[in-house]
Amino acid sequence: MSATPAERTVILHGHEFSYTDSGSGPALMFIHGLLGSQQQWAHLVDRLDDNHRVVVPDLFGHGESAKPIGDYSLGAHAATLRDLLDRLDIERVTLIGHSLGGGIAMVFSYLFPERVDRLVLVSSGGLGREVSALLRSATLPGAEYVLPVIASGWMRDRLATAGRALQKLGMQPGSDITQVWRGFTSLGDADTRRAFLATTRAVIDPGGQSVTAHDYLPEVDPIPTLVVWGTRDRLIPAWHAASATSSIEGCRVELFQGAGHFPHLDDPDRFADLVREFVTTTG
Repeated sequence: MSATPAERTVILHGHEFSYTDSGSGPALMFIHGLLGSQQQWAHLVDRLDDNHRVVVPDLFGHGESAKPIGDYSLGAHAATLRDLLDRLDIERVTLIGHSLGGGIAMVFSYLFPERVDRLVLVSSGGLGREVSALLRSATLPGAEYVLPVIASGWMRDRLATAGRALQKLGMQPGSDITQVWRGFTSLGDADTRRAFLATTRAVIDPGGQSVTAHDYLPEVDPIPTLVVWGTRDRLIPAWHAASATSSIEGCRVELFQGAGHFPHLDDPDRFADLVREFVTTTG
């Protein structure tokens, strides 16, 4: 098993951009979701970098990357990832995107189809209007005044205390609760909150998701695509996986029974095996 790769930084668009780059061979790029970071994919790097080059960035506004004032649209994120690939001299890549990252991956494949070998969409945004009320609430007027209160140290401490009490009673949080909590704790500083609201409002409105891949994917040449979803996803409903087949020719769907919004964390071995099999048997 290889050592955990160190995070690296590069200056893109005048700001620091954090990523890991490990292994050699055909390139895989993992794209995290809203309030996520490259750490959500870290457990997969040493499962796949023995015969692939694995690149895992922190999107602008997330993780260790900068949180500048600016454009947080799907297209802006896709352009940044294209620029990172250019810096790394990577011509073509398989994109693996989770949630928001899935939406970015689809926009990337539309804008730069000559750079994409395959797509793996995990609990992806952009395939239907429905999304959790929690995320819709971040688009409401005044959310920028509410977030500092609910993400304050006082509130985080009390929620953490409640969580420890539940653990003492034998109630262990699943991947969804754990990751949502980690994302919530990242909102303690103003720059991260501003970037979160800008990113959310670029793709969601009070009624649900405001950007749909169904408008443009039928117009592009088909790219081999694997869609992965947890059957108990409470953030984006699993039936969106079926809707993908109407816009993505030859799309393959794999459901993880009992998994939530993070199937790659709920069953990482199955997920790694699926990705390895997909990238070696398609294209």
